[in-house]
Amino acid sequence: MEGLLSEIIAHLGLGTNLGDREDNLAQAVKGLNSGTALTVLRSSRIYETEPWGVTDQPAFLNIVVEVSTNLSPQELLHHVKGLEGKLGREPGPRFGPRLIDVDILLYGDMVVDEPDLHIPHASLHLRAFTLVPLAELAPDSVHPILGQTITNLAMQVEGLGGVKPLA
Repeated sequence: MEGLLSEIIAHLGLGTNLGDREDNLAQAVKGLNSGTALTVLRSSRIYETEPWGVTDQPAFLNIVVEVSTNLSPQELLHHVKGLEGKLGREPGPRFGPRLIDVDILLYGDMVVDEPDLHIPHASLHLRAFTLVPLAELAPDSVHPILGQTITNLAMQVEGLGGVKPLA
């Protein structure tokens, strides 16, 4: 029930490797910021990143945005998946190319373990392409399961060489 929860700070990871990647990110941030469900507070720099999982595909652009929302975790998931659809994302192979991808990385310090939703994101600690921009916005936030700061996790993750700020 929207409006019943107090505002919470969440962090969302956005990625794209098809079409006009910079415009895809801009449209996603604009779409997130429309309406009353959430407000984008700030965004990391844009990073160009090597593909993860399936490596035979174009490079990605990734950012992390910090949002304030009163949506529940499930409502937020529904909201971001709806936005992906509005922006033209079509179903495809897991870890494959995508027009836009929006993942819930952190939702305050909450832990959610449901069949369709895992917060913190189940692979957050394994992905340099999310940890690096997340550390830019929330360096001292603590991973609620691992008990380590985002900065600490970002310094230890494999693949840092494949994450470069966009020139």
